[in-house]
Amino acid sequence: MKSKGNRQLNQSIKTWPEQERPRERLLSQGPQSLSDAELLAIFLRSGSKQHSAVELARILIQHFGGLNLIFDANFEDLSQFNGIASTKYAQLMAVKELGRRYLNNHFQQQRLCLDTSTLVLDYLRYELQGEKQEVFAVLCLDAELRKLHFKKLFFGSHHSCTVSLNQTLRYALQQQACQIVVAHNHPYGTAQPSTEDIYLTQQLKQACKLLEIHLIDHFIISAEGYFSFSEQQLLNPIKTKQSSLDKA
Repeated sequence: MKSKGNRQLNQSIKTWPEQERPRERLLSQGPQSLSDAELLAIFLRSGSKQHSAVELARILIQHFGGLNLIFDANFEDLSQFNGIASTKYAQLMAVKELGRRYLNNHFQQQRLCLDTSTLVLDYLRYELQGEKQEVFAVLCLDAELRKLHFKKLFFGSHHSCTVSLNQTLRYALQQQACQIVVAHNHPYGTAQPSTEDIYLTQQLKQACKLLEIHLIDHFIISAEGYFSFSEQQLLNPIKTKQSSLDKA
């Protein structure tokens, strides 16, 4: 026996109460109020004889494992689903390209202001996405937290990357940076720091202090999430047991 909710999902969205329709909710409550499936359904516009646009969107997300994988799928894979033909495929590819161009234009603008950790994280994810090897990068900022320059300085293997402190600091000085954020990715692992990552960050923190450059944060980016040294209070000097006793 089907529940009332399931019956509604299989019905045309036009038959839904107006306050529950994705397009109307987007206009009244904003796009952030919609789920991935509801946003995708707006682009699909219609479903099939068996499923509403929202239900078709949910089936696609469940099958492919997420929005990114749907947009990366080819026409053959998508056309296996009732309701997806060449027109909808073209719409999806157009949306993907528009999103790519929007992000590119946004993040490449001169003096981009990155004055919150969320903005910095979004920028770093944009720059490091798709890398198949570990990459260590530096984001140079001015006193007002506006982007001066960004560069991927060092490239490593799938699981490690050798970093030169001298080259990192030389680059920051060349860009006349008051503040920097460093980042590296874990393309095939979780966003957790190794002992070497922690030691490197502590060394960089001390070196930056000597040059009067503020190290704001060190981010580790992975497909599953991120790690912030600042959020985890790992930018402060590490106290040994002896120093703690001496302080007591």
